Amino acid sequence: MAGAPHLSKGLDDVVVGRSSISWVGGETGDLVYRGFDVRDIVPGVPYESIVHLLLYGEPPSADPSREVGRELGARRSVPPEIERVVDALPTGLPPLDALRTILSALGTGAYGYPPTREQGFDLIARTPVLLARYVRRSRGAAAVAPRADLGHAANYLWMLFGTAPESRHVAALEGYLDLLADHGMNASTFALRVAISTQSDLISAATAALATLKGPVHGGAPSRVSDMLDAIGSPDRAEGWIRERLARKEVLYGFGHRAYKTDDPRGIVLHRIARDVADPHRLALAEAVEQSALDALRKAKPGARLFTNVEYYSAVVLEGVGLPRELFTPTFAVARTAGWTAHALEQSADNRLMRPDVEYVGPPKGRVWPRPLSGH
Repeated sequence: MAGAPHLSKGLDDVVVGRSSISWVGGETGDLVYRGFDVRDIVPGVPYESIVHLLLYGEPPSADPSREVGRELGARRSVPPEIERVVDALPTGLPPLDALRTILSALGTGAYGYPPTREQGFDLIARTPVLLARYVRRSRGAAAVAPRADLGHAANYLWMLFGTAPESRHVAALEGYLDLLADHGMNASTFALRVAISTQSDLISAATAALATLKGPVHGGAPSRVSDMLDAIGSPDRAEGWIRERLARKEVLYGFGHRAYKTDDPRGIVLHRIARDVADPHRLALAEAVEQSALDALRKAKPGARLFTNVEYYSAVVLEGVGLPRELFTPTFAVARTAGWTAHALEQSADNRLMRPDVEYVGPPKGRVWPRPLSGH
């Protein structure tokens, strides 16, 4: 139809606004936080300092950020009524489903519009605290109180396992949290910004964002990477297993990305981090499967530009840190609360209701109801 708006299924190439938070260079393999290439600062920069950068716009004066560390440490103490909500949840729920209810419970009515940085600190600090509380209760273990003397990553591991975490595990998890803290206008961030555009509150918007992580194509694939590695079992089986899966037109999890048409920079860094914490046999298997998969994909789909994505070595790193795979996606959410907060603040600062259109393809106007209408 002449003059009809351009249809972009999946919103490909549609720009909905401007942001100064992060830039995803899909063609160049870049991820930049407020001008800083993540490959230059991760690993090495504490998560508190990444939070500072995303929420204040500039890096802190020292690492880790004293301001953010103080705020997060103070806000780990959760009101008893919210703890009671967590404790009332049935045990055995998938942690991601439990976390959806937990985030909703944070919305006590104290949060309004516009969102504030202080509300964001609540979200960032309390998400891992309450998630760990539920996970321990679900396992039949007593809750572990948060420790103000620990950093964000270390406290999360402490509350999950109840023992002082190894420094290499803390460093690896911190690198993971840094790399997953933000990623442009991804599905969860878009959902959050749509909610904020209605002048909703931060907790409601974060719950909407979390809901997008249930599907495997945004944040839910690392556990399936682990399942795939389990199924293959040994490097010598990789080529045949992958060939059979592709012949059945089944997905290879951990490969291909909607944005990146080259190597995912986060995957490159996570591969390096994995060498510090992964079981050597598991890492060797992952590397062999990766090479076989890339070779097979390039033969099966020439020109498709499929590369290893962030979720592949996320699985290996999170395994190495000791997290069970049902916690992989919830831990992604723990990391992304920083980016969600930054985007909520940015959206509300220059807000407009997001209201896209859709092309109607149903019957034309003029149909007549087949029965007499009441009142006529």
